[in-house]
Amino acid sequence: MSRRSLRALWLALLATFCLCFALPASAQSTIKRPGDRPSYVFELEPHLALGLFNPPGYGAGTGFGFGVRGSVELVKNGFIPKLNNSVALGFGLDYLRYDGWQGPRGYCEQRVSGPAGVPICRRISGGADGDIDYFFVPVVMQWNFWLHRRWSVFGEPGVALYVQDGHFKFDPFVFYAGGRFHLTDNITLTMRLGYPTFSFGVSFLF
Repeated sequence: MSRRSLRALWLALLATFCLCFALPASAQSTIKRPGDRPSYVFELEPHLALGLFNPPGYGAGTGFGFGVRGSVELVKNGFIPKLNNSVALGFGLDYLRYDGWQGPRGYCEQRVSGPAGVPICRRISGGADGDIDYFFVPVVMQWNFWLHRRWSVFGEPGVALYVQDGHFKFDPFVFYAGGRFHLTDNITLTMRLGYPTFSFGVSFLF
């Protein structure tokens, strides 16, 4: 599938998700009723992934891929006692392939000491026109707000380990905001917007 086709698919998924949120309400709001929500311990979410921003490290351009996220509920009644909110620990694995590098010279694989101790690069991998593979391993705090029988939203501050073309790096700050459209009590359409990736998938609440 071409990159243009993938972008069109993402736009279609976003439009579908927005349409779900625009559907007429079929039940009352639950945000002011703590505990009035699906009962679960673990959330499993396979998804498609999209990178619209330059990733950390030497990657650049647009990235496409897939991944999975798991979340373990830690606090059934969250930080605001009067609202229907909860807190979970989220962790995952995303694979994306980006279509460029930041800079024409690529990544220096080997350096040697030159005159006056100045480092000189002897071997380079990648380049401005080459693709690059990324693996992201995010670990986040997921703060959920259960707005309605059909809708819930969340924020996810955290950190991420990432592997860029075989090199392990650490990103001290990642953030996501997302929402779920509940098809049933235990199956949802889930969209996540943030840095370094966006995602769209299906969540299963166990």
